Amino acid sequence: MSSKQNKRKKPADLRSHRWYGVDDLRSFGHRSRTAQMGYDRSDYAGKPVIAIINTWSDINTCHTHFKQRVEEVKRGVWQAGGFPVEMPAMSLAEVMQKPTTMMYRNFLAMETEELLRSYPADGAVLMGGCDKTTPALLMGAISMNLPSIYFPAGPMLSGHWRDTTLGSGSDTWKYWAELRAGNITERDWQEIEDGIARSPGTCMTMGTAATMMSLAESLGFTLPGAASIPAPDSNHAKLATLTGKRAVEMVWEDLKPRDFLRKESFDNAIVTLMAMGGSTNALIHLVAIAGRAGIKLPLERFNEFSAKVPLLANVRPSGDRYLMEDFYYAGGLRALLAELKDLLHLETKTVNGATLGENLAGARIYNGEVIRSRKNPLKESGGLVVVRGNLAPNGAVIKASATKIAKHVGRAVVFDDYNDMAARIDREDLDVDAGSVLVLRNAGPLGGPGMPEWGMLPVPKKLLKQGVRDMVRISDARMSGTSYGCCVLHVAPESFVGGPLAFVRNGDLIELDVDKRVLDLKISPEEMEKRKSSWKRPVRKYERSYGAIFSGHVKQADEGCDFDFLEGTAPTPEPEIH
Repeated sequence: MSSKQNKRKKPADLRSHRWYGVDDLRSFGHRSRTAQMGYDRSDYAGKPVIAIINTWSDINTCHTHFKQRVEEVKRGVWQAGGFPVEMPAMSLAEVMQKPTTMMYRNFLAMETEELLRSYPADGAVLMGGCDKTTPALLMGAISMNLPSIYFPAGPMLSGHWRDTTLGSGSDTWKYWAELRAGNITERDWQEIEDGIARSPGTCMTMGTAATMMSLAESLGFTLPGAASIPAPDSNHAKLATLTGKRAVEMVWEDLKPRDFLRKESFDNAIVTLMAMGGSTNALIHLVAIAGRAGIKLPLERFNEFSAKVPLLANVRPSGDRYLMEDFYYAGGLRALLAELKDLLHLETKTVNGATLGENLAGARIYNGEVIRSRKNPLKESGGLVVVRGNLAPNGAVIKASATKIAKHVGRAVVFDDYNDMAARIDREDLDVDAGSVLVLRNAGPLGGPGMPEWGMLPVPKKLLKQGVRDMVRISDARMSGTSYGCCVLHVAPESFVGGPLAFVRNGDLIELDVDKRVLDLKISPEEMEKRKSSWKRPVRKYERSYGAIFSGHVKQADEGCDFDFLEGTAPTPEPEIH
């Protein structure tokens, strides 16, 4: 440990001492109102106050167990000699919140930062898991830079329909296509609906939730092995208590996020992302998280690792069979990372005070089909790939591991927005064939608004009936991490601000070459300029409330979609207490 970590704080050094430990009128009020809640001075005096940022709500299906888990976190804080204070924060329920949780990621990040700043918090436990919750909590905690540890919600149990194992999201898209094609009945569809989500926890496919929980661990924000434990497992309850205990120790050690986050930490996260076949959403979130730590993370960095990191996690949708419950039993994230030690910066620090390398000691793979060895990867490289060209000058992303289409030239079938697509996609007179390229625009950060998960455009019904199950689809939207197929996403700049996607016309030829990292609209520069000169910018979506803040300050996908005034590490004053 560094000399800084060896120098432990004293009670008078605690941030909360300014609220509770001073002999003045305001402290009298703080102490008397704490007594109002039934606490004696001995419960908190000279003890670290641990803010537990809890993103539970009745409508967040992924976090239904947090009502219980927060009590187990509190137990750990009490046992370690701290004072736990639960602070509810906005709950980003992926399935329920509209137009998209991405619209509110920065809102939760701001709320997390300001809760920790404005109250007498010495440290924090961050309770999250549902897709955008994890990056939001980390972003806020990094900006406030108090000792903070992340507690992941964990994946739900595997789904079942008759004798078939179901994966959340991935099988939703799969069987919806089969229903539209007439291959399953409405009764089948109802049975699938009742069996695909069987317990508390996040999606159990390698969706955005599982991806971001895993990246939080590889960044150093969790206790070792935390990200893989299924939500209903008793080990998850034990993890909650251990996390609470560790939060107290982190305060005494003054171990803060920006003390252990380095450029190398984000390289480790990218290695993890590629080896897991993780969600495309991770690119946006990692860029934003790094930006809060003052670290520039260009998209080229992802391609550098994509070229050399093998896909080892045989977990759907990039894998062909298994789910996160299987991944946990096979050894979990520690086993996966132990197989990749030569690609990792093992000296990076983590929240338990040890290095990543020390935390991987003794990890091993228990099922070589679920977590492949380096000698037997699912794919040698290229799980996620960033492509560029005159259609995406600032980049776009494709999950290459979830499609067999790597090279294609086809004519564009253009939809101006989601409603246009929904109205026409299943019409028999839609001028489309299996070689066409579906294009959706006005679905980006400002156009969506909020960059919704519309990027896995449905295959037109008449093609489904012909047996087509994948085709090239391009948009400035995102897609769920549970999605699959040849979907080119996050096209930047977005069409709403005059990106080249705005100028595509029906019948234009579009070229995609994953190996060459190319996405091109096959028109001349002169024709591109001609179309650009006749384009008119759409009217802004919001003129009041949070939507107006979002519209005025959100950055593009390649820049992480953070607000321009939230990036970086400029200090914000501590509140005066008067």
